[in-house]
Amino acid sequence: MQSHPQEKHIHPPLPEQQQEMPGLTEEMTPRPDHGEESYRGSGRLEDKVAIITGADSGIGRAVAIAFAREGADVVINYLEEDNDARETARWVEKAGRKALVARGDISDQAFARTLIDRTIAEWGRLDILVNNAAHQATFERLEDITAEEWELTFRTNIHAMFYLCQAALKHMKPGSAIINTSSINATSPSPTLLAYATTKGAIANFTAGLAGLLADRGIRVNAVAPGPIWTPLIPSTMPPEKVRNFGRNTPMKRPGQPAELAATYVLLASPESSYTTGALYEVTGGRAML
Repeated sequence: MQSHPQEKHIHPPLPEQQQEMPGLTEEMTPRPDHGEESYRGSGRLEDKVAIITGADSGIGRAVAIAFAREGADVVINYLEEDNDARETARWVEKAGRKALVARGDISDQAFARTLIDRTIAEWGRLDILVNNAAHQATFERLEDITAEEWELTFRTNIHAMFYLCQAALKHMKPGSAIINTSSINATSPSPTLLAYATTKGAIANFTAGLAGLLADRGIRVNAVAPGPIWTPLIPSTMPPEKVRNFGRNTPMKRPGQPAELAATYVLLASPESSYTTGALYEVTGGRAML
């Protein structure tokens, strides 16, 4: 039975909660929905190999679950949240697919190259690269953003994307896909997320340019622009009042769940989207990207 999209999942006001960065899924109230009980696959990515960065939690976990149920083996890259990463791997393996858990910092070019090499050594191919990992932090004043914070945001959000794409290309054959996670902040920036929003605009442009550069090689490049999505980043990087009202400013009047983005990533990864490249897919709960 179908339900009204506006009435699904949690609505503000959300429970009071704060975490240390980068946040843990198990400490969130309520826990996000990654599609653990709802996503049904149909073999659209049968025997593909995918790398997903930031796959321990949030959108990355939802995409990993969906890809596995569509028939793909998944490399789960993450920074330091071991328990969350193992939980993602458990769901991938429960779907009957292989999971390779790869802890490391993709903002380090040497590690980014190692991540690609390890994937090839393990499975001999790479069909899908999902650049999803991100760093964000909230600042009320420009003076409060240190040079180190600015550089960390750019290294994690956009430099790492360049490193991984460059290292992956020699292994990706025609029909392969690169999917980057941008944000509604790419065109409608939140002032208190200045560094993060700036990188997300850069990702949108990087995606469009790279799509043109790789078209002759048969490799498609697209991006997804999420709106407010209930992930560990929220209670660990936003002040209590913003957490409490998170998602209220959308036409849906609620935050999205990671599971509600997974199908978009599957669509962009699948062969059925062979004419789609250079696109920015908005999943924003109805908020317009200006």
